[in-house]
Amino acid sequence: MTLKQILKWGLISLLSLSAIGLVTCYIAYQQLRNELPDTQILRSVTYNQPLSVYSSDGLLIEQFGEKIRSPISINNTPKQLINAFTASEDANFFTHSGVDYKGLARAVIQLILTGKKKQGGSTITMQVARNFLLSNEKTYTRKIKEIILSFKIESELTKHEILELYFNKIYLGQRSYGIAAAADIYYHRPLAELTLAELAMIAGLPKAPSLYNPISNPRRALIRRNYVLGRMLELGYINNAEYTLASSAEVTAHRYTNQRELYAPYIAEMVRNDIINLYGEESAYTSGLKVYTTINSTLQGAATNSLRTNLHHYDERYSYRNNREKNIALTNTPNIGHTFAAQVTFIDKEKLTAKLKDNTTITLFWKDSPYSTSTAQNKSRKQEIHSFLDILKQGDTFRVRKNNDTWVLAQKPEAQSAFVALSPNNGAILALSGGYSFFNNKYNRAIQAKRQPGSGFKPIIYTTALENNYTVASLINDAPIVGDNTQTTEWRPENYSHKFYGPTSIRTALRLSRNLISIRLLRSLGIPSVTDTALRFGFIAEQLSQKLSLALGSGYASPLEMARMYSVFANGGFLIQPYFIDRIESAKGDVIFQASPLLACADCANQNTVSQAPRIISKPVNFLMNSLLRDVVRRGTGVKAKALNRTDLAGKTGTTNKQKDAWFNGYTKDIVGIAWVGRDDSKSLGPWETGGKAALPLWIDFMRVALQNKPEHELLPPTGITKILLDKKTSLLSQEEKASEFSYWEFFRDENIPTEYAPMPTPLLDIDEKDGSGENTPQTTEALF
Repeated sequence: MTLKQILKWGLISLLSLSAIGLVTCYIAYQQLRNELPDTQILRSVTYNQPLSVYSSDGLLIEQFGEKIRSPISINNTPKQLINAFTASEDANFFTHSGVDYKGLARAVIQLILTGKKKQGGSTITMQVARNFLLSNEKTYTRKIKEIILSFKIESELTKHEILELYFNKIYLGQRSYGIAAAADIYYHRPLAELTLAELAMIAGLPKAPSLYNPISNPRRALIRRNYVLGRMLELGYINNAEYTLASSAEVTAHRYTNQRELYAPYIAEMVRNDIINLYGEESAYTSGLKVYTTINSTLQGAATNSLRTNLHHYDERYSYRNNREKNIALTNTPNIGHTFAAQVTFIDKEKLTAKLKDNTTITLFWKDSPYSTSTAQNKSRKQEIHSFLDILKQGDTFRVRKNNDTWVLAQKPEAQSAFVALSPNNGAILALSGGYSFFNNKYNRAIQAKRQPGSGFKPIIYTTALENNYTVASLINDAPIVGDNTQTTEWRPENYSHKFYGPTSIRTALRLSRNLISIRLLRSLGIPSVTDTALRFGFIAEQLSQKLSLALGSGYASPLEMARMYSVFANGGFLIQPYFIDRIESAKGDVIFQASPLLACADCANQNTVSQAPRIISKPVNFLMNSLLRDVVRRGTGVKAKALNRTDLAGKTGTTNKQKDAWFNGYTKDIVGIAWVGRDDSKSLGPWETGGKAALPLWIDFMRVALQNKPEHELLPPTGITKILLDKKTSLLSQEEKASEFSYWEFFRDENIPTEYAPMPTPLLDIDEKDGSGENTPQTTEALF
């Protein structure tokens, strides 16, 4: 074969092979095109965003979801951040058509020389194609698809549209997805407030978010940041002065992985559970729902602080439990509630110095110590302590808390507590705390606890009595009661004082929480009648004991249920339903749910409107109950609340058998607050730990904040109530013309006004009462229940 023929057939073969190659490539290309997703979906992208929970005044309580993201428009993105990203990630972004051929060629050469596939040559457009439309598998086929999609994206979207997709999708470490989330996570500020150095730090993260993380690896992060700044200088985005200033800046990122602005974890968990039930778990965590609660941030802060402080005050009435964490390393000892882990660095009899987990040095003085005795671990025997040396030594880990501006010895309280505040007019939960520290114990006692309400239940008994022709002046014999055929064993209930007081008015009996009067009333009224009243107040049958001990609160209730009960008295006699979600917004800000609670409105002209809560007690009975419950604060078991210097406070203490539960259920016309203190194991709180001692201080501290600058509400008698002068000894009509040592004013329903007059008064040896709305010497004996 001649050379000419060889060349001829060679050329034919080459052309044939080329044609076959082209056809094969075209077929493969068409096959790949058929497998590619539609790039038009990029015009209607929805980002995975967390569930965000807010207070009523817009403070972030919590976010739920693996990905923290806050999508941002390219128009709101700082120009220098765009420059920083393009300088470090894709310098030719604004000029190429989707593919950087030089970068791609370098990656191919690297593959030929080393035999290894290496990440590289990917433009921002190619990353958008991969992140939105493809998987992250490293194959040749995926790379080809990525290139094809990049050309298509560039032909359909503007450069700024591509950048916006990229900026909102990329992972930047610490659960942050997108540039806005990264600014919040690392700097707790919006992008517009970041410095050039901080913008460059964020721009350096996409290459390796873990390796260049400024929190976990600040040294490498600094190197990467300065590389980004160098590229910006090289490309003319910044000048030498700007480069020098930014490159010399310290790393200012901190761990802001949870951007909580308000501590309300118990309510956040309640919201999370409700949203999952409404929308399903996947949608709840990824669709970017924004839930605005009824929580008032000021009141929530007051509830948390008051609860914790009150538990510490209770705990400090007993012994120091001899530092059970002293051998645990400081780094492994968490801060819990108001207590901080600390390590002794110097100690003598009068003072000690210690360092906190953040290396802050503090000083404690023995004279400020709240403890005078200690108990060894697992032992009950007390021993007196006279200095720090009796309980600590150098190097020990222990707990402290700040009492005003003074550091003092502390420990995690063994008792627990719950507090709920409601708006009685619509049921909105204004504040809720279910325990001392959610992250140490997630049990929500405010809604999950089933505790005996004790004397806090007695207003149900007294409401039933007033509805059945008893009056607040009715005399009941405070005398011993022995057993009953509803009891399985002999039952000998007593007053808390273990004394008997003879004929006692209903007003005095409730004011001083006399147990035996409540039992006699229940026996007279009948358990079914009182049960029916309790059901009207929102309780369910299984909560209500069918024995005479019901008079002493032997059923069970949660603090939230007690708040609903006392809201009836506060709002004029209506049963409201507690709620905590005010509205739900979509990720775009559209309102997809708005609460429409039933309203308590005693003065509304149309009582039959759809939004009207049902009236469950009449105006006259409600007035009389308010008069009685205000008397509890004026001169009864809640007299400590007078420290608030208000005349419109009302409520009822509650203490259960062996002081296992301590309650104060109190209110004004505008707010109901329920305070509970007890132990999860139902052990006794200790002798004399009554509702007035263990729970009322918490309520007072909260109300001091809640009622600040709030006007007082006078209790005015409605139509159907008349004020009558009574004889103190007999509770019959007095023949006197004005109140004296022998008579007092009292309120009656018109149909229950006495008609019989008492004899002319004779000197009394024991004057028990004055005007039903006035004052006398406080008697603070409290019922056992």
